[in-house]
Amino acid sequence: MSSQKKKRQGEGLTRREFIKKTGAAGAALGAAAMIPSFATKALAAKRDHILIGHPNPSTGPLAGFGEASPWADEMAIKAINEQGGIFIEEYGKKVPIKLKMVDTESDPTKAAELTSKLILKDKVDLMVVMHTPDTVNPVDAMCERYKMPCISLDAPVEAWLTGGPYKWSFHAFWLVDTVTDIFAGMWNKYADQTNKVVGGFFPNDPDGLAWSAVFHKKLPELGFKFIDPGRFPYFNKDFTSFISLFKKEKVDILTGCLIAPDWSTAWKQCHQQGLIPKMATIAKACLFPADVNALGGNLPNGLTTEVWWSPNHPFKSSLTGQTAKELCDLWTKEKGRPWTQPIGFKYAGFEIAADALKRAKTLDKDKVRNAIASTNMDTIVGHIKYNEKNYSETPLVGGQWVKGKKWPWELELVYNKQNPYIKKTAEVVFPLPQ
Repeated sequence: MSSQKKKRQGEGLTRREFIKKTGAAGAALGAAAMIPSFATKALAAKRDHILIGHPNPSTGPLAGFGEASPWADEMAIKAINEQGGIFIEEYGKKVPIKLKMVDTESDPTKAAELTSKLILKDKVDLMVVMHTPDTVNPVDAMCERYKMPCISLDAPVEAWLTGGPYKWSFHAFWLVDTVTDIFAGMWNKYADQTNKVVGGFFPNDPDGLAWSAVFHKKLPELGFKFIDPGRFPYFNKDFTSFISLFKKEKVDILTGCLIAPDWSTAWKQCHQQGLIPKMATIAKACLFPADVNALGGNLPNGLTTEVWWSPNHPFKSSLTGQTAKELCDLWTKEKGRPWTQPIGFKYAGFEIAADALKRAKTLDKDKVRNAIASTNMDTIVGHIKYNEKNYSETPLVGGQWVKGKKWPWELELVYNKQNPYIKKTAEVVFPLPQ
């Protein structure tokens, strides 16, 4: 079966459907699952380290999200291990953390299969996962199935909740409900110069389904007319029907939540077919410098998006005291590339893991799970405290891509009404270049 076909199978699936579709992988590893618990503990006790599993989209259309691994992961783990590691009562000493990272290839079905192997074959002690519902939801589904404590981040909460209810998985990110307020806040600054008609590009995936549902409800309440032509598959080659409808409805503002290749196709076709809105606010596809640069020419100029983390976020590492800016500067120094938003969330995942393990002082799965549940800490992405639905909301602001001084395109923070302690770096540039 091709990777692209498997990817389509994973789009929009519930946890139960993911488990059905990955049952073969679980059955193939079933012998490992049959090992008695005392034998599993005995095997774990022979290890001289704590093993954390990390499914990551290192390749494929979500690779921009996975780019900062393993760098950010290893920065956090290095800080933990330089302190001697984590004290585990079963071992009677501190032991270091080791990472087992696997590439999901941005494929939900592969993410689930690899997670099963990490749990049943590699015998990981804890799972840390992030980067969109296509990665997070199938991984969390497998962790729920096999009762594996899991820390997840970086998937909008509404899309994550579709896989619940959760007992073993704990999540940190923002809500689409919040991002809608932020998008509308950026548009409202120039509302008197637009007709407040918004056209949406939302694919047939967990993000697209969750985002479009919220936008249908909230945008009319906020005074905007929402034009939604419907869902489309990944790697769509022709958006003519969307563009024709947007032109007919006199759309002034474009929005959406789609993978970078699809936005590149849609945005270029908009220009080719004479649809240049006054504002374009695009989630997911316009988050990272590499994806924005890939649009080419002047096409990135003025695009707006959500910003979940940046050098200007006033947070520090619980492990080293490093600021967000210091971590970004270190990335740029070592990698020669501009900062990217997932750096902070990758790092924070291991901050949360270290904090929970230190309090649990054991690798007993139930006790580790309970320690994660009682998390109440400051991290480099903000404060983390899980609610009764197992998620913690993280702060969000609005950003805009402009021509840069150091890099071809740089992301300025232009809207912070919901979180004014995150300082703006510029004002919104309006309208988009025609």
